[in-house]
Amino acid sequence: MICGMTYFQICLYFLVYSFGGWVVEVIFHAVALGKVINRGFLNGPVCPVYGFGVLSVFALLNTIQSGGHQMSEGMIFVFGFVLATAVELIAGWMLDVCFHARWWDYSKKKFNINGRICLENLFLFGIASILIIYIINPFLTSKINNIPSNIQDIIIICLLMIHIVDNIVSYKIILNLKQVSNEIKDNTIEISEKVRNIIHNKSKFHRRLVDAFPNIKEKVQYTKWNIKDKIEKIRKNKED
Repeated sequence: MICGMTYFQICLYFLVYSFGGWVVEVIFHAVALGKVINRGFLNGPVCPVYGFGVLSVFALLNTIQSGGHQMSEGMIFVFGFVLATAVELIAGWMLDVCFHARWWDYSKKKFNINGRICLENLFLFGIASILIIYIINPFLTSKINNIPSNIQDIIIICLLMIHIVDNIVSYKIILNLKQVSNEIKDNTIEISEKVRNIIHNKSKFHRRLVDAFPNIKEKVQYTKWNIKDKIEKIRKNKED
C-alpha cells in the first residue's frame, strides 16, 4: 500500500477522477463556447491533472488520519486548495518545459499567477475536495466493492493499457507539432508546399488537439500554416 491506498485503488482513482475532470471541462466549455470540445491533453476522455490532484488529496488525508488525527471540512478545503495549486503549477511548468506550449491560461481572470493558476479555480478545487471525500468517493467505493476482485483487475489492466497507448500517441503528436514549428522558417514556395502537405496529412487527433487548446496555435506558429494563404502566395510567385 502507498499512503493508505492499494495499487488498484491508486490506478482506479486516477482514471476515474481524470475522466471526471474531463467531463467537467467538456461541460464547462460547452456552456461557455456553445460547442463540445474534447478538452484534454490526451486523445482519450481524461484530464490527468485532475487525477493527480485527487490522489494527492487522498494521500495527504490518509497520511494524517493514520496518525490518529481527524480532518474537518475546513482542513480538507484548505488542503484541496493548496494541493491543487501545487499540481497545476507543476503540471503547467512540465508541459511548458517539455513542449514549449501553454495548455491553459488564466491571465484574463482575477488573482492569477502568471496565468497558470487563479483564485477562482483553486476555490472550486477546494469545494470539490470536500464533495469527493464525503459524497462521491464513498459512493464510488461502495459500488466497486460489489465487483469481484478478478474482474476489477481485468478492468483496471485494460484501462491502463489503453491509457498508456493514448499517452504514447498524444506525445508523438505534440512532438510532430513542435518539430514542424521549428522547421518552418521562411515563406518560400517549397516551404509553403510543405506546410500545405503537413496540414492535409494531419490526423483528426492533431486537429482535436488544436481545437482543445487554441493557444497552442500561437506557440507552435500554427496560424501561419493557413492553407489558403500559402496557396495564394504560391500563385503570386508563379505569376511573377
